[in-house]
Amino acid sequence: MYEKLITCLESVRKKTDFKPEIGLILGSGLGDYADSVRMEAAVDYSDIEGFPVSTVKGHRGRFVFGYVENMPVVIMQGRVHYYEGYAMSDVVLPTRLMGMMGVKKLVLTNAAGGVNESFRPGDFMMITDHISVGIPSPLIGQNDERLGERFPDMSEVYSLRLRDVVRKAAEECGISLKEGVYVQLTGPAYETPAEIRMIRGWGGDAVGMSTVCEAIAARHMGLELCGISCITNMAAGMTSGKLSHREVQEAADRVSKDFKRLITKIVVSL
Repeated sequence: MYEKLITCLESVRKKTDFKPEIGLILGSGLGDYADSVRMEAAVDYSDIEGFPVSTVKGHRGRFVFGYVENMPVVIMQGRVHYYEGYAMSDVVLPTRLMGMMGVKKLVLTNAAGGVNESFRPGDFMMITDHISVGIPSPLIGQNDERLGERFPDMSEVYSLRLRDVVRKAAEECGISLKEGVYVQLTGPAYETPAEIRMIRGWGGDAVGMSTVCEAIAARHMGLELCGISCITNMAAGMTSGKLSHREVQEAADRVSKDFKRLITKIVVSL
């Protein structure tokens, strides 16, 4: 894995020598945020040797390098998912690659289904903890000490310090911010009503198909991170409607202005 990461890094460095301090991963329907930064370079995933390429509609599939105000960032405009058929080591390769680029702080975002009955579509939820169901840990297999220790602590995956930054940013933007536990399942099928009842019983507040594996890989490397879920729909069985990816994208579009303001405020506050 380490040698593969070095190959990917060399491919990126042939395109740009930009040194980011903060990394952002943009979820479904949220990728337009990358178009608002002061761009210095962009590298398509398909131009990086050995790099997995997203197959999900609405995911642009490129790294964008630039500045949010004066903060140097790298943005994943589209991510890859376990349900696309990639090995878990490939799913988290982009996260690890950002760490090797020099990123020390990571902002994870996603579109999620609301499980907490007090949530509504359009809400933002700061991730305070997570649960994974059915996905293999990205740390399974022989450990490479150059990436991180064999048994990393996960008692504070989402930095308490950065959570305070996120709360303050939301307050300054006048944006209501929920807090809760995010649950990652494999997908690509949406969850059943019975599965949602199970998740609620476990203490889950939002559910999706990404993020947790990336967070584990990031913490393994020692990155400090925070996470924001955009609640784009209520999960299965909580309303009479059916779920669709189009609904997710449309809901994300409706709150994109607030999302951009919130993420910008978070980044410049880091």
